[in-house]
Amino acid sequence: QVQLVESGGGSVQSGGSLTLSCVASGDTYTIDHMGWFREAPGKEREGVAVIERSGITIYADSVKGRFTISKDNAKNTVYLQMNSLKPEDTAMYYCAAEFPRPQMHIIVMLATPIAFRYWGQGTQVTVSS
Repeated sequence: QVQLVESGGGSVQSGGSLTLSCVASGDTYTIDHMGWFREAPGKEREGVAVIERSGITIYADSVKGRFTISKDNAKNTVYLQMNSLKPEDTAMYYCAAEFPRPQMHIIVMLATPIAFRYWGQGTQVTVSS
């Protein structure tokens, strides 16, 4: 079992920055993929960024160049640095983790929330114009 706890959400003005953190505990040695997803009211959950144990990353087109996913293996923590925030970035942000999926490309992992087994409780990000 793996437990995930997010933090760092809040309210900022357009153009501002936030850094989200996700601390993993439990059987973290089993985890290969970790990702950030978001869900806005009335919309489906969508992938924001995914990072593999190898360090390979992938981003949604809507956040490329503005968001950066990174990890600190010693702290079992994944971060999402969000710059140049826009009102359309407003959503509940969730951290997710999954075992190795050799048959599933990271592109597919980003697009498939249900591929992730473990989820945090979410942290709210609100961007005002």
